[in-house]
Amino acid sequence: MKMLLYRMQGLALRALLLLVSILPLPARRRVLGAVTEWTVRLSPLRRRAQENLARVWPDMPPQRRRTLMHDAARNIGRTLTGIWFNAEFAKEVRDLDPEGPGLDALRAARAAGKGAIIVSGHFGQWEAIRHILKREGMETGAIYRPNNNPYYEPIFRAGIEQGGAPIIPKGRAGNRDMLRHLRSGGFMALLPDQHVRQGVWLDFLGHPARTSLAAAELALRYGAPLVPAFAPEEADGRLRVVIEAPIPPSDPETMMRDFNERLGSWVTRYPSQWHWLHRRWKIKRDKVAKAT
Repeated sequence: MKMLLYRMQGLALRALLLLVSILPLPARRRVLGAVTEWTVRLSPLRRRAQENLARVWPDMPPQRRRTLMHDAARNIGRTLTGIWFNAEFAKEVRDLDPEGPGLDALRAARAAGKGAIIVSGHFGQWEAIRHILKREGMETGAIYRPNNNPYYEPIFRAGIEQGGAPIIPKGRAGNRDMLRHLRSGGFMALLPDQHVRQGVWLDFLGHPARTSLAAAELALRYGAPLVPAFAPEEADGRLRVVIEAPIPPSDPETMMRDFNERLGSWVTRYPSQWHWLHRRWKIKRDKVAKAT
């Protein structure tokens, strides 16, 4: 029964993408953003998003939280549009000038034959970051979690492969491939803003959240810069790619705490552009977890 449902979902998405493909990319974003918004409105995902928003901003009026949830759902659809039509998205951002001091740090790492780790979050148009780096001669691979739906998986993977190679699935074999890539001076992009069962409790947006230390551990192990990068959209639709200064090397917890603070700052400024549908905070109600 589950596989039948997966097949129906995959076929429905392929039909929808084929239908909107006749439209210009900005129009596709509007259509698919609206579809995603209503999918969230009509599914249990809305409850998860509302719980997350209430946790972070308990004093926000409920109507404001609902509006923010709808805006966030619509922005998820806009981001997915860029992934599903990534070759066209690459052309759209090819003349975009990145901001921030991190680009020079990455250029220095490349000149020295070192690898680099770019960390971002499920925030804004994050795929634009790899397109900009690829244009600058710093092609960047990515780690991703294969989708449970085998009929959706090839759609998603074909999209992210446009942004740079290698594309490595999470898992033991994938970890070995990533290590080889970093040792050879390759660049990798990671999105460490999801709950990880083996992670440590670090503060994120004012609450303890299990956070993976892998990005910082790899940076320290290989002497690679750990560079945060973010791609917010302004109210007028202008897309920015901001490559921040590298996180200073110290110890993994301190470095990932720094990352959480940087991402949290962007989410606070652009709250509708973060993926509130994730179970980022998994804290038992009968247990008080203290962030380190």
